Amino acid sequence: MIFFLCCDCKFLTCFLHCRVSNTLPVDMLSSLLSNIVVYMVIIPYLCGISSASTNLTQCFLDVQAGKFGPDVGIDSYGNPVKNVADATAIPYDLCVVACGSGPAAFNWFNFSNQLNTWMLPWLALLSQLPFGANDKLQNLLAVDLVVGSPVLAAYSVALTVLNGRWIARRFSGSTYPNTAAAVRVLTDLQQAPITLNNEKLLLASLVILPENDNWWKEFLQHIDSTHTWSISAAISLAWVFIAYIFSVIDSFYNVLQGIKVDGLGSVWLWLMPIVVAWLQISPKCDSLQVKASLQHANKNAYVAVENCDKPKRAGEISDHRGIFLKGDNDPLYSDERRTSPVYNYARLFSWTAVVEEVCVHFEEATRRSRLFQPVASEKNWVLGEQSCHVRSENRRGTSLEVVTYCAPPFLKSNRWGSGLCGRIIVSSIMALILQWGTTGAAMVVAIETPTRGLGCLSGSFLIYALVSTTIWCLLLIASILSRYSSFNNAYTNLATTLSIIFRRMGKSLAVANTIWIFTTCIFQFSSFFDRCYCNSSVPGLGAAKAFNVLIFTQADQSSMRAAWIGAAFQGMGSAIAYLVFVQLYIDPPLTSFPICESESNV
Repeated sequence: MIFFLCCDCKFLTCFLHCRVSNTLPVDMLSSLLSNIVVYMVIIPYLCGISSASTNLTQCFLDVQAGKFGPDVGIDSYGNPVKNVADATAIPYDLCVVACGSGPAAFNWFNFSNQLNTWMLPWLALLSQLPFGANDKLQNLLAVDLVVGSPVLAAYSVALTVLNGRWIARRFSGSTYPNTAAAVRVLTDLQQAPITLNNEKLLLASLVILPENDNWWKEFLQHIDSTHTWSISAAISLAWVFIAYIFSVIDSFYNVLQGIKVDGLGSVWLWLMPIVVAWLQISPKCDSLQVKASLQHANKNAYVAVENCDKPKRAGEISDHRGIFLKGDNDPLYSDERRTSPVYNYARLFSWTAVVEEVCVHFEEATRRSRLFQPVASEKNWVLGEQSCHVRSENRRGTSLEVVTYCAPPFLKSNRWGSGLCGRIIVSSIMALILQWGTTGAAMVVAIETPTRGLGCLSGSFLIYALVSTTIWCLLLIASILSRYSSFNNAYTNLATTLSIIFRRMGKSLAVANTIWIFTTCIFQFSSFFDRCYCNSSVPGLGAAKAFNVLIFTQADQSSMRAAWIGAAFQGMGSAIAYLVFVQLYIDPPLTSFPICESESNV
């Protein structure tokens, strides 16, 4: 009872700190996760003490001794043997009679050893994920989304990388001043719910007026702090990598000794490339910092005025700005407003629409500048230097002239945005490869460990991967419906309702799937799965054909070794393939954009 009270006090203190504080320290997240693990340990431990009475080794010795008849023994493939003393396995129904249906006795040494080897290093690595929200509950939900659906986490990472490459290619035809800065600003704002003001003059002024060169520069300088590599991050990754290597070597040694391996090393392997990718991307996801950076830049924004080519500060006219953050409470856009990078999937369509609109402004301004057309129609073009051919004198005009300068004569309306299908397909493929490559490797090890077939552990892994994929599908559909509902057609209300329903279903499943994988690991560590039902692979073979292999032959060991080696290569290969993909597409070249003197510090 004292132990429970201590755990309750510790958890309550941690929870209250999270509710009061405005930050999410790494040690606080680790403390939360540790408390969750403690609670998950207590239950199976007490259940193991109270109900575990199965001794599989002793009951098998009784079978070999003929206690249950001379012809009940079978070999590792389910075939009857003439001499029961030569048996290596027993039928499932006999196992239940001879050994009981309960789990094996709880062994604290085995439990703590496996927990420290297979699970705790990965829990520590979770603290290196970027969160960004200043609401602790939302940060915890972001963790649930990542753990509950690695497909969604990998999909958001891949989208972020491909978006960065797409935007660089999308702006490659523009040579107007601040093009390079615009690409960097919009790339950094992938984690923010940005939108454009309906007043075209505000955005046009940001693009055209030389007084707004500082707007782009100051935003980039103010948001410079990022979630990137640090000593703690490097140590955490090194610790997890070394722990994984040692666990792999230990598993290989166990296979050679005829000891069962469980595949838990690969089921968490997807987390390492996700963390490494985010550390390389360095997302600007702190919600307060993003908001403060945009507000700071907007204080220095200028806007063109009517009948005068001398602009005014936007703050002297109104509090409206060209680029701002969504601040409404519409539940349809709740995921877009959350700056955790795992929610990038929800911002894909709205972010792409903003980029397209800004790009159109830069493209039209570039086209007119190449024709030597100044913004002020009554003035002549002033030739500039080779390093920056658009001089400031050519970039000033009245409000009507500034808007006209950015307005293309023939605007092709694309409400979805360009290149979306390709980015979605590629990101989906890479995410599925990572999820099913690592989880599939864990399943192979569990399935190929006698008794061969789908058992409790491999079945739990299968459910985890299936639910993870389902969550990704639901949230992807929800994001598409959310975008479709903004088109104001006859099906808007239906699309809005379905989007909210699918999103909430996906999040609920993510929480449940996170609990599921943690519980699966704890059950495996505490010998909960070490029972006749699970060891006989009843879920895959069926109760009538199931049997329990208790002694591994030389052939069994060779087969297990081959399966384990193949699974290890499969798991590590899928993780490496994902990392290679990120390395190939991250940080696209921006050298094609001209950088004027005013942008030299950007």
